[in-house]
Amino acid sequence: MSLSVLCISWGTTGNLSPVLTAGRQLRRAGHRVRIMADPVMRSEVEAAGFPFIGWRRAPVGTDADPADFSDLADWFRKTLFVPAGAYAADTLDEIRRVPTDAVLSLDLLLGCALAAEAADLPHAILSPHISIRPLPGMPPAASGLTPPRTAEEHAAMAAATDAITSAMEKGRTALNATRRGLGLPPVASAFDYFDRADRVLLAISRAFDFGAATLPANYRYIGPLLDEPGWTRGGPSAWPGTSRPRILVAGSTGAQNQTELLQRIVRAVGTVDAEALVTTGPHVRPEDLAMPANVRVVTAASHEALMEEAALVVSQGGHGTVSRALLHGVPLLVMPMARDQTDNAARVGARGAGLRLAPDAPQAEIAAAMRRLLTEPQFRVAAGTLGAAVRADLDAAGLVREIEAMAAAQRPGRADSADRRWA
Repeated sequence: MSLSVLCISWGTTGNLSPVLTAGRQLRRAGHRVRIMADPVMRSEVEAAGFPFIGWRRAPVGTDADPADFSDLADWFRKTLFVPAGAYAADTLDEIRRVPTDAVLSLDLLLGCALAAEAADLPHAILSPHISIRPLPGMPPAASGLTPPRTAEEHAAMAAATDAITSAMEKGRTALNATRRGLGLPPVASAFDYFDRADRVLLAISRAFDFGAATLPANYRYIGPLLDEPGWTRGGPSAWPGTSRPRILVAGSTGAQNQTELLQRIVRAVGTVDAEALVTTGPHVRPEDLAMPANVRVVTAASHEALMEEAALVVSQGGHGTVSRALLHGVPLLVMPMARDQTDNAARVGARGAGLRLAPDAPQAEIAAAMRRLLTEPQFRVAAGTLGAAVRADLDAAGLVREIEAMAAAQRPGRADSADRRWA
C-alpha cells in the first residue's frame, strides 16, 4: 500500500540532507512524500521533486537552531521547549490539510512529535547522529566521551548523563503546558516523547556507535542517510593529475564561526607533501582564506566523487562527512567545534579510523597529525573495516522497512504505547 508520509526537517542544510535522503528512499518504494522545513529550504526540496511546506508559526533560521551551545539547558529551552507549541500547530495544520498515514520528524522537533501524538498518527523520530536520549552504558550525546574503563571515566560519564538529563528536565514544565494545550496528559520525563514514538531511527551504523547495554524496543539502527545535497552540484568532482596524496578538507554547513579554524588547517596543509581541496560550506567565503600553492578552496564540491581518490579527510565532525569518508575507507582528522561533532570525533578515534584534535590545536600539531594519517596504514585499514559495515547498513534499506512496518502495525492506544519495554 502506498503511504502518504510527512517528513519534517528544521534548521540548516545539514539537517535537511538526511530527511531528503529518507524521502527519496520512501519515494522509490512507491510512497507519497512531502517535506516540511525552513522556508529557505524550498528550492532544494522542490529541486528534489517533493512538495514543500514551510513553517508559518515556528521559528526559522538561527532562531530555530541557535549557534551558541555554551548553556545546554538554555539551548534546549530555545530549541525544543519554547517553540514546541508553534511547531505542533504548523504540523497539525498540515496533517489536516492533506490526509497523512505516517510522520517522520527529526529528533529535536519535539512539537512535531506532540502533533503526531495528538493526531494519533504513526510517528518515527529520525536521529541522524547518536541517540539524544541517554542509553544504558553508553556515553551520552554532546559529551564527546568514550566508553569508560576507569573509576574516573565512569564518574565523568555519570556526570555527563546527569548534565544532559538535568538540562532536558528543566524544560518539562513548559513541555507539559504544551501537552495540556493539545489535550495530552502530562509526562514524568522530558525524554518521554522518545518512548511514545513508534520508532526511533538512529541513522548511523551500529558498528560505528558505542554499544548500549540495552536498547528500547522501539529503537532501530538504519545506517547513515548520505545523498549529497543539491547545492554541491557544479563544484569540482575530480582531482588534478598528481602523484601526491590528496586531502579533502570539509568545512561545516552550519554557522560555527569556523573561518579561523579553516585558515589554520589550510596553512598546515601547505607544509604537507599533498594536494588539498577545501570546501568551505555556505558560511565561509573562499576569498577569506589565504591559500598555499598546493591548496584549492571552493564553496562546495561533490564529496562523494572526491572521496573515491582521497587519502585523508579533515572535518569538524559532521555525521554526513564522517560517514561518507568511512564508506570510502578514508581515514579522518576530526577537529570538532559543536557538541554533536565531539561525539563523532570520539568514535572515529576509538575505532582507530582517524585522529581527533582540539579545534584550537596549533598549525604544527595539525600538520603532524596529517602526516601520521597519510603514512601509517592502520588508520586506513580501520576506516575500511568500518566502511564495509556502513555499506551493509545502506544495502539493508532499514528506513523504508521500519516505516512500512510501523504504519502496518495495529496501533495500540496511547496509554499503552507510552509503556515501552527495553529489549
